Order: sequence, then C-alpha cells, then structure tokens
Amino acid sequence: MTKLPYIQVLRACAALSIAILHAQYDAGLMAAQLGWQFEPFQAVPWAAGVDVFFVISGFIIVHASRNLFEAPGAGKVFLARRVARVAPLYWTATTLYLAVALISPEVLNRSILEPGFVLASYLFIPLARPDGLVQPLYSLGWTLNYEMYFYLLFALVLFWPMRRAVIGLAAALAATVVVGGLVALPQPLAFWTDPIVLEFALGMGLALLKAEGLVLSRPVRAALVTGGLVLLVGGAAADWPRMIAFGIPAALFVAAAALGPDRVRATTWLTRTGSALGDASYALYLTHPFVIRAGREVLVESGLASAIGPWAYIVLAVTGAVLASLLVFRWYERPVTEWIRQRLEPARLQLA
Repeated sequence: MTKLPYIQVLRACAALSIAILHAQYDAGLMAAQLGWQFEPFQAVPWAAGVDVFFVISGFIIVHASRNLFEAPGAGKVFLARRVARVAPLYWTATTLYLAVALISPEVLNRSILEPGFVLASYLFIPLARPDGLVQPLYSLGWTLNYEMYFYLLFALVLFWPMRRAVIGLAAALAATVVVGGLVALPQPLAFWTDPIVLEFALGMGLALLKAEGLVLSRPVRAALVTGGLVLLVGGAAADWPRMIAFGIPAALFVAAAALGPDRVRATTWLTRTGSALGDASYALYLTHPFVIRAGREVLVESGLASAIGPWAYIVLAVTGAVLASLLVFRWYERPVTEWIRQRLEPARLQLA
C-alpha cells in the first residue's frame, strides 16, 4: 500500500499534540515544586490528538484492507496484522510501567496491581480502577482498548463487500452509542458505547469515499483544514461534547489529508519529516511519558531545572521524546512487529 504523506504528517501532529499536553502537565508540577511562574498554553486543545488518531485509524483500516474484503480467512489475517502492530510495544510499555510500580510502589495506588486488573490491562479489556477511572495499568492504553474493540468488530464484517461492511459497521457503532445513551450499562459495555467510537466510523466513511474516487481540490482541502481549526478551538472553548468539538474537526483534517491526488512518495521537507515521525507516532505516543518523567527527575535532581525554566523544559522534553521514539521505532518496534507478523499471519502471501 502506498503511504499517504499528509496522513503521516497528521499522525505526527497528533502524537506531538499529546506529548506537548503531558510535557506541560509535568512543567506545572515542576513549577509548583520550584516556584516557577507558569501558565500552560491551552488555546489549542492538545487532547484532540487522540481523536485525530481515531479518525485516522478508521480510515487506514479500511484503506489498507481493500484486498481483504470478501477474501477467505480475511478476519484472521486482519487480526493477526493488528495484534502484531499494536500489542508488542504496548505490552512492553505496560511491563516497564509495572516494573517501575513494583520497584517503587509509592508511585501507584497498590490496589491497581491486583492480578485480575493487570491481566485485563494486557488483554485490552477496559475495567474501572479503584478510583473509578476506566483505564488500564498503563493509562495511555485506554485508547488501545477502543482500537482493539474496533478491530474485532471490523474483522467480523470483512466477509462483506467494502461498501456493505463499512455502512454496516458504522450503523452498528451508532446503534450501540444510542443504546449506551439510553441505558446505564455496566463496564466494559459502557466504555465501548461511548460516542467517541463514532470517530472510527467517520474515518471509515472517508476511506469509502476515497475508494469510490472522490478527489478534492487544493482550495477545498485548505478550507477543510481552516474550518477544522476554527471548530476545534471554538468547540473546546464552548465545552461542546467531545464528538462534536474534537471528532468533527479531526474528520475534516483527515479528509483534507487523504482526499487529495494520490502521491507516490513524500516530496518536500515537510512531508519527508512528517512521514518519518508519522511512522514513529505510535512509539512517540507510548514512550513519551517515560522520557518526560525521566527528564524531569534528572533536571530537578541535578539542579538544572531552576536555570532553564518551564518552557525550555517543555522543548527539551518533547525533543527528547521525539528522538527516543525514532530510535524505538527503528530498532525495536519495526523489527519486532515484522517478526511477530511473520509468525501470526501464515496467509500473508495470499492476501497481501
């Protein structure tokens, strides 16, 4: 499958957005500790990076699976690919987090380490923690709980033609959201019926439009980006529901990135850099908290934090996270993913 450079750039932006959000949070903790004057920059709703990821996921899953629809055994092949892609790095991050928790239990509520909860975290099963939050042991994994739920549903409709599968799954997601809004469901059903799952449907719809030949002109795509930014900032300020405030702008961004003329390769500095960081965006998402927290500890313990100030710390922390993610992607994520995929996907040559 030919990569879409602007989708890669958008992936990079989404991951950077989350890293900046968390770096600012850590800067706030350092400010309280060191007496800094610090006001986080909140005009941009950084958390919307997750919503961009979800819409991209819905788009990419359909776009990359065009040859799987109606193919024998497609569901198993698809799930093998997704497990190989998502699970190894997440399980590694979770294990590292668990090791830190066991070595320094003061950093976590001890009850979170209950074996059943830890096992559910590895299996992508959303459960409520003792404090009521529905998050796994490594909290960033809440997004992956949604991703794996979406993958499982998608695998179940692959025996249909593309159009029927996309429309059918989108309708099913919408129906579950309606039920979740009308009935007080227990976990994990309440988690899976959150309106945020409709962002996958938005991405699937865009992939269907692309498959059917829709190509938008550059002025139209520029208007989509502009409208998305206005809606994103305005929706966050107005405290609209997340699906409207973040999900719709995310869909506009993905439409602008995906529905232009196909490009064979990245041709500009922006697209080349964005493509490289887009490749490493999953690693950036999962590893940046370790880099940011470690950087904070080193700076505070060494006394350098007082000399650089909060915004210099944020720049250093995000830069360090980006560099670490590029290394993790090249030397760990990519080879491990390929190694596992070769063993989980015996039919890859027939369906690739």
